[in-house]
Amino acid sequence: MVQLVTAHNRARHKLALEHMHRERKAIFVDQLKWQVPCDGEFERDQFDDAAAEYLIVADPVTGAHQGSMRLLRTDRPHILGSLFAGLCEEDVPTGPDIREITRLCLSRRLPAAERRLVFHRLVTALVEYALLSDITAYTAVTSMHWLSQTLAMGWRCIPLGLPQTVDGDMVCAMMIHIEPDTIQLLREAGCYQPSDLRLGDQEMAAAA
Repeated sequence: MVQLVTAHNRARHKLALEHMHRERKAIFVDQLKWQVPCDGEFERDQFDDAAAEYLIVADPVTGAHQGSMRLLRTDRPHILGSLFAGLCEEDVPTGPDIREITRLCLSRRLPAAERRLVFHRLVTALVEYALLSDITAYTAVTSMHWLSQTLAMGWRCIPLGLPQTVDGDMVCAMMIHIEPDTIQLLREAGCYQPSDLRLGDQEMAAAA
């Protein structure tokens, strides 16, 4: 099951959020050596505010974090617009119907095959949430490794500019278009994984 955590239900998912922020620190700060803010054992930055939304996969028995993504509105401060606008050849895409995908985090405790399933479950939930919420596109700043994987998902994805070196890593900005047939495109690419997406306390499904 993928849980959508927002300002409206955040208090009920405090433990899941703590597990997520702790794993983010373990991966992004301790392992990858990102120079990003930390709050003790948690990785949090200025974009982890009340408007941030999270898609979280947790172990149904232990509650342990298995994978997550953070979604940011693009009509307010977000990573691409605030920190990496130079990655876009034209204006940064923004608007109430566009979200930014950030902080994709997959638990290193899981075997590789299970991590991939969690990743596909999150991607499916990402599309389902968009179709249910009138979101037409996602943007993201990504490394070339993740760009190749993202392009292989089958959905319509375009680079927003040429790759550039940032802090020793080759990165680029991209935009993923969400349309009525995107779920089917995931299926055809072998990347669809049932998410049992929960928006608040309701299970939702947009897959046809």
